[in-house]
Formats: sequence, structure tokens, C-alpha cells
Amino acid sequence: MSRPYLVLRQPEFRRLWGAQLLSMVGTQVQSTAAHWHIYLLTGSPIALGALGLSRVLPIIVFSLAGGVVADRHDRRKVMLLTQTTMALCVALLAALTLLGREDAAVIYGVYALMGSAWAFDNPARQSLIPRLVPLSDLPSAITMNLTAGQFAQVAGPALAGLLIAASPAAHASTASAGGTRSLGWLYAIDAASFLVVIAALLRLRTPAPPAAAVPAREDVWKSLREGLRFVFRTPLLVWTMGLDFVATFFSGALSLLPIVADRVLGVGAAGYGWLVAAPAAGAFVGSLLTSARALPRRQGRLLLATVAAYGAATVVYGLSRSFVLTVIALAGTGFADLISTVIRNTLRQTATPDALRGRMTSVSAIFFMGGPQLGEMEAGLVAGLFASQVVGVTASVVSGGLLTILAAAWVAVRGRVLIAYEGPASHT
Repeated sequence: MSRPYLVLRQPEFRRLWGAQLLSMVGTQVQSTAAHWHIYLLTGSPIALGALGLSRVLPIIVFSLAGGVVADRHDRRKVMLLTQTTMALCVALLAALTLLGREDAAVIYGVYALMGSAWAFDNPARQSLIPRLVPLSDLPSAITMNLTAGQFAQVAGPALAGLLIAASPAAHASTASAGGTRSLGWLYAIDAASFLVVIAALLRLRTPAPPAAAVPAREDVWKSLREGLRFVFRTPLLVWTMGLDFVATFFSGALSLLPIVADRVLGVGAAGYGWLVAAPAAGAFVGSLLTSARALPRRQGRLLLATVAAYGAATVVYGLSRSFVLTVIALAGTGFADLISTVIRNTLRQTATPDALRGRMTSVSAIFFMGGPQLGEMEAGLVAGLFASQVVGVTASVVSGGLLTILAAAWVAVRGRVLIAYEGPASHT
């Protein structure tokens, strides 16, 4: 049985992986701070949901174009441009916050700019990985990237929670008094972390793409149609992307965690950081499990089971009034999501030719990012329908979890090609 960490022997992959690990920690610090920032400024569940919407709309608009760019141009150079753009965006938000010039509209605007850059960065980054490792090591590279992401999602929010708790931004009463300025330093941490990735990309040496992967000088719209045609004529891709979107749309209620921490559980900013980190902690455990042993052969059935488990854990999260139980339930959502993500990502990368990986990834990103971000807006709207924020949050989270379970059951009945999917001999 292979060990995923051995893929780090590939020097170019190791260099980029290490840089991205640090950058992802910074991004999680920034994301945690931004949600708390919006909560301090507005106190509104709808405003919290709108933060995700401000980021995902540019992704939906530009992601397909990002896939075409990734397949037609040097993916390393594309990433250099996008990473620099995102670094400047976060640096701008840090400066405005430290100067006390920020408001909710400013945060939404910066998030929209970052979402636009991410729409081009993600296809280039995801489709660059198969160029850095042998095809036999690709599942291991995917697993290591997921492990790094889950570690960052534990460390980043926990660090952010501790920093917020020790600052004037720890309480809602400080927002009007300029107490949010201290959040600018958390944004500055993320801006600095982008510099690490930029430095790694400048040193990165990538092999030339296979001859078949060099795109012809064809019309951009023709390239786009070719990618869409491939995705929507591959049933496994359609089913996994659709299931991904539906599950994360209905259960995308993590944006409500500031209210859960402050109003439902009464644990404040420090507790909020641990709540945000809990799903990633569960996912990190899942990544260790998938690193130690291969998943069962019937991976289609396992995928549906983990989606249903994700919904069930979301229901528990919504009903819980105990900090410990809430952390456990959120960790359960992360564990289930990690298993399904390993299966989905491996399936998509191995089923797609290199020449089409950028465009496939861009379509996948619309479902992968659109589901949770639009789900956050949906969760905020549902929660806002109730006079009591506590009741509204509970209704929003629980209903989303139940609908996710129903969606998994429906796919189990209708998606026979997914049920039959067995996966590679070993994906680890």
C-alpha cells in the first residue's frame, strides 16, 4: 500500500505544497476574521450570508473563462498573476481596516475582487498538479493537498479566534467604537502568506505539457464548448458535481457560526474560532485515515453514505445547545466531507485528459464553490425569516441537513452509474 506523503519526494510538488500550506492558513485566518467583522458591523444573518454571495458570483461569472485560460496558457504564470492580485486585495482590506475606513460594502467589494481572481487561479492550480507528479502519484498528491487544506482549516480559525479574543474586536459593543481596527492585522497575515506562494512559483520548474495537451489556436468559445461538452457528456462527472452542489447548498450554514457562538452557545470569539476549526479537525482525521488505508472498492456507495452522514451531522449541529456536542457534530461534517472529496477529486482528475483539466476544474468550481457560498446566503435568508435569531438559525441549519439526506437518498435511487462506481484499485 502506498503512502501519500511519499509524493513529497517530488521536489517541485513539495515546494508548491509547502507554500500553499502556509498560504491556506493565512486565508483561513482572513476568512474567520471577515465573518466576525461582518457580524460586528451588522449583527445580521443575511449580511453574513451575503459575504459568501459576494465571492461566489464572480466565480460563477468568470470560472469558465478561467478554465480556458488555464488550458491555453502557462499555468504557473497564470497563478503568479492571480496570487499577486489576491495579495493586493487583502493588503488593501488590511490597510482600510487599520485606518478605520472599512465598512460592510468595502469587505463585500474586496471579496468580489478576490473571487474574480480565484476563478482564474483555481483551474490553473488544480490542473498544474498533474504536471508536477507522475500520474501514478496523482491520488497521493490530491490526498496531500486535502490534508494541507484541512490542517489549515484547523490552525487558521483557531489562531484567528485566539487573536480576536485578545483584541478589542472580541465583543459586538466595540464595533461602533472603532474596535474592529485590530482585525486589520489578521488580514495582513493573509497578505503576507500570499508572498510565500509567489516566491515558490517564481522558483517552480514545470515540464512541458504532453503534445496532446497543447491547445490549438482555436476560438475561445469553441474551447469553452469543448470543455462543457466533455463534462456534461460524462455521467460520473455530472452526478458528482450535482450532488456536490446540492449537499453543500442545503448544508451551507457555517456562515451562521458567529451567531451560534455569540447568541446560541455564548462562547464568544475564542469559542467561535474553535467552532470554525471543528469541521477541519474532523476532516484532518479523515485525511489521516485515508492516508493509512485504502477506501473500499465500492466508492460510489461510500460517496452517497458520506453525503448522508454530512447531512445528519448538520442536523445535530443545528439542534445542539452544548458547545462540546456542537464541536463534535461540526467535526463529523468535516470527516464525512473529506472522504467524499477524496473520491470526487480522484474520479474527476483521472477521468479527464490533461488538455481538458483546466476547463473541467472550472466547471467543477462553479458547483464546488457555488453550493456552499449560495448555501450560506440561503441559510442567512431562512434564519432572517424568524423574529428570534436563535430559532431562525436552528430552523435554517436543521432543515438544510434534512434536505441533504433526502438529496443523497434520491441520487441513490436515480444515479445508477454513480452507485456502480468502484474507483481505482487504490487512491492513496
